[in-house]
Amino acid sequence: MTNKITYVACAPFEAARRIEALPDQHRSHGLHGHSFMASVRCCLPADFGTYPGGELDAVKAALAPSVKQLDYVLLNDQLDAPTDQNLARWVRDQTPLAGVQAVGIQSTANQGAEIDASGRKELWRRYFFHSAHQLPNVPVGHKCGNMHGHGFEAILHARLQAGESDLELSYDQLDACWEPIRQQLDHACLNELAGLSNPTSEMLSSWIWERVKPTLSHLTAVTVFETASCGANYDGARYQIWKELTLDSALQFKRAPQGHLRRQLHGYTYTLRLHLCAPLDQVMGWTVDFGDVKALFDPVFQLIDHQPLHEITDLKDGDTASVARWILQKGRAALPELIRVDLYETRGCGAIVSVDAGALVQLLARLKAEAVAAHEPDSLVLGCD
Repeated sequence: MTNKITYVACAPFEAARRIEALPDQHRSHGLHGHSFMASVRCCLPADFGTYPGGELDAVKAALAPSVKQLDYVLLNDQLDAPTDQNLARWVRDQTPLAGVQAVGIQSTANQGAEIDASGRKELWRRYFFHSAHQLPNVPVGHKCGNMHGHGFEAILHARLQAGESDLELSYDQLDACWEPIRQQLDHACLNELAGLSNPTSEMLSSWIWERVKPTLSHLTAVTVFETASCGANYDGARYQIWKELTLDSALQFKRAPQGHLRRQLHGYTYTLRLHLCAPLDQVMGWTVDFGDVKALFDPVFQLIDHQPLHEITDLKDGDTASVARWILQKGRAALPELIRVDLYETRGCGAIVSVDAGALVQLLARLKAEAVAAHEPDSLVLGCD
């Protein structure tokens, strides 16, 4: 099966700026500073890099000079209006990479912007609320059947089309749309809210969507983190869930040149994120139980956690893309709903491997047929970015 491989790299920088287009009294109008993070996602042409398996290092090397120009400077000296959207565009234009899909700027831990290859711009902002809930339809003995609570996180994603002015969308607008939602969710029992009698992550994401979209037409998705390692995303029609794990592995790059650091035995604490596609279970209110994902994937996890990856006989190489591709192949045997694997060596630097379009169409057709047979509505996930 042919998969789509996307390489992801990021680089931090420290900088000051003024956003003079904002009102004089706005806190970002005056001189201030951030610890920024620039990121790039790209699908590389064949034979990119100095050796097979060295693609990620080559992407990081291409991004570094652009970001270096922004480190410890006044950003207004580089561009007239250094908003997050404009910074992302600037980095994209300064980074000599073929196949760039998107460039992002994260200006704080909880906000950022992205511009894609077509010029569309997205803003996102993260919010927090502390709530209790229980899932009323789970089997007896399931821990989520007990009343419990979480420090939830929600991210609002909003997009401008190419050509639309940055001033048409701002973090302040996202804040204004979120505040009425926060007042209902924060320090509340979710089950007691109208429309949330079964408050799974999936149901919560669509509940937020239905209340924000009428006042924020640019809204494109709502992401809910139930915990730091699992959550759901809703885009107005479809759901996607993920489960995040960490693994500690040793490795070598088999195809790196002799004497190269990557040829030596080394290791990482990887961040692994599994993305799944399945019909929404109308009784359970979820696509797949997060606990089932972890349990079914565990045999694959045991093969790679605290193990030397280069000794796995059917693993082509120890580079991140090869490992992610292997995880997707093995994981789908236990979890056919698995459509995408994100694997990061370090923060924001790694590879995303997703099923090819043909395989995804076949999967969706099969799941739709199963949903119809079970008399369920057509509510499926498409989440291959």
